[in-house]
Amino acid sequence: MNLMAALAIGMVFVGCCSNVVFLELVVKEDPGAGNLATFLQFVFIATIGFCTVGKFGTAKRNIPFKQYLLLVGFFWSSSVANNYAFDFNISMPLHMIFRAGSLMANMAMGVWILKKQYPPLKYLAVFMISAGIAICTIQSSGEVKAPRETSDDEVEEARLKFIDWLWWCLGIAILTFALFVSARMGIFQESLYSVYGKHPWEALYYTHLLPLVFWLPTAPNIYHHIELATKTPDIEFLGIIWPRQVLWLTLYILTQGLCISAVYVLTTECASLTVTLTVTLRKFVSLLFSIIYFRNPFKLGHWIGTLLVFIGTLIFTELLQKTIALFLPTKEVKKKVQ
Repeated sequence: MNLMAALAIGMVFVGCCSNVVFLELVVKEDPGAGNLATFLQFVFIATIGFCTVGKFGTAKRNIPFKQYLLLVGFFWSSSVANNYAFDFNISMPLHMIFRAGSLMANMAMGVWILKKQYPPLKYLAVFMISAGIAICTIQSSGEVKAPRETSDDEVEEARLKFIDWLWWCLGIAILTFALFVSARMGIFQESLYSVYGKHPWEALYYTHLLPLVFWLPTAPNIYHHIELATKTPDIEFLGIIWPRQVLWLTLYILTQGLCISAVYVLTTECASLTVTLTVTLRKFVSLLFSIIYFRNPFKLGHWIGTLLVFIGTLIFTELLQKTIALFLPTKEVKKKVQ
């Protein structure tokens, strides 16, 4: 492994894991700030891309503009939905587990749209991932269900908890929508690259620049959460006094840029197996940190579901099979032994 690849792997763990931490700090401070966080992320990456990829508006596109409009529709919808789900009683661990189901969604879309067929082992992997997400979802739903007592105060409490539960169900629906939209985007992006060639940095730039206009209808919401962010208690960082939420948002944006850049560098320096392994391990580390540091509720059902999701992911990407093969003797070795 060369130095650049090792550096990219380190950047993935540092950038992406810390990004999850700062996102959780943001939504704990203000559960409705997901839309603001996504908007600022798009502005930051679009600004950097305008200077580097776009060369201040002088660079020519390799992929037609109308194709980018379709890609942007998918990307913006999935990004906004994923972060907006935090406003619906969705915990960070459940959010991460749900997003780990992207393989399941990609496979379903591949079968439905591309008429693909997969080996039986991959169907088993998807079943494990689906079962794991279902177990985690059911376990989490039990924490928001309304009690059945019928006294006056308890009836009101039950009503409020039932409303919370309905709100949570809407959050699950939003996450499911985001999961399948993201999978559809992947198929569309793959078809674009097959026709026009691979231009990932250009795609990254335009998928963050063009959707900025979509935020105009949500401007009042963004402004409201900016006001809330500026009114949070002050905190000192690097010798500067920051409103706490402003600091969390700034660090979230910077680490998001580092995370995305690291993954793109990794895809150019390493084989897909190494990329998948790194991203999978990064998700697992982020999940553990969220559970331990933020003390998010995580019961036996969550652990079982998480285990099924990650083992299913390893089987689907053939990481588990290839890892096992490393410790098994090859045919040549077996012949020599015989």
